[in-house]
Amino acid sequence: MPFMKNGKRDYKRENELYNSKPEQIKNRSQRNQARALVAKAKGAAAIKGKDIDHKKPISKGGGNSLANLYATSPSKNRS
Repeated sequence: MPFMKNGKRDYKRENELYNSKPEQIKNRSQRNQARALVAKAKGAAAIKGKDIDHKKPISKGGGNSLANLYATSPSKNRS
């Protein structure tokens, strides 16, 4: 693990060095926009407890359009 001290994970340092990078902030913003778009279209209750996934990933040229988004279970999306 890159952010280890004395065999323990340093979450504060990890957050400072990784999660606060501009590229990570941009990625988080895109995820939040995608979730808000699907929530507006289908209703918040329909996506409660689910992850929003892209059919074609943004990294491969996909976008945040409603046609490219769908709700899926967290275990399926994160595997």
